[in-house]
Amino acid sequence: MALYSTPARAPELALTKLGFGGAAIGLTNYMDQFDANSAGTRAASITAIRKAAALGMNYFDTAPGYGNGLSEELMGEALEGLATPLFVATKVSLSAKEGITASLKASLSRLRRSSVDLLQLHGSSYTDENLEQIFKKGGALDELKALQGDGLIKKIGFTTEDNNAAVYALINSGQFDAMQIAYNLLLQHPYEPTRPFGSLYEAKKQGMLVATMRTATSGIFQRWVQMVNPANTFDYTESLLQFVMSNNLVDVALVGLRTEAMVDSAMVTWRNESGRIDIDKLWNRYV
Repeated sequence: MALYSTPARAPELALTKLGFGGAAIGLTNYMDQFDANSAGTRAASITAIRKAAALGMNYFDTAPGYGNGLSEELMGEALEGLATPLFVATKVSLSAKEGITASLKASLSRLRRSSVDLLQLHGSSYTDENLEQIFKKGGALDELKALQGDGLIKKIGFTTEDNNAAVYALINSGQFDAMQIAYNLLLQHPYEPTRPFGSLYEAKKQGMLVATMRTATSGIFQRWVQMVNPANTFDYTESLLQFVMSNNLVDVALVGLRTEAMVDSAMVTWRNESGRIDIDKLWNRYV
């Protein structure tokens, strides 16, 4: 099992299977109580980013919506000047008041970069109206392609927490290089291996890079365990990450990291290939 991923539309850089999710450094009280804007938290976040890069992690995901640009600012400061090759991904909302191009340029300023490796449409669910916005002449896709032509972005993608018809329309258009989707032990809607069926399969047919969000269930699985077993003392985080990284259709599993300790723990999990499981065997109903 490889520590690095090489999808069909892969960037020149081989990507680490575990990536740095930027929501946790930009959004106050994300998962636990803290002030993302406090000097101490900002310093800890920058240290965590730099340590992740120093230890070999090379996929860094952020968005202007993570703390009104704060996550991008922190990543920009932390990653500026690093000699290690990195893959930096950010996002733009279809509803961005300033428009896609202006939003990207503001992101580039915060990230202290002349271009990003991946710009993704930032969505949870997409409607037919959204698809019209994206695919119409002069729409979002045309603008993204123009930005790509200008060298401001290298790859184009979209994010989603859904698995509806619009997601398949985006995949099957053949116009997107990457998909970031919610997938974990609880949210298995993108991947049904006994059929097989799901957007993970369709994205791979198109040769798309696939990254997952909410990889460790955003704390939901942990809260459920606490409800049914209040005396529980086991930390399931590593197992949840290993579950997602065990899926060969997943190129990068994103995890929210905010401190050096969190980075250290994540890196141990990433390098522990013995923790991966055989998902097909897991789904076998007959022994």
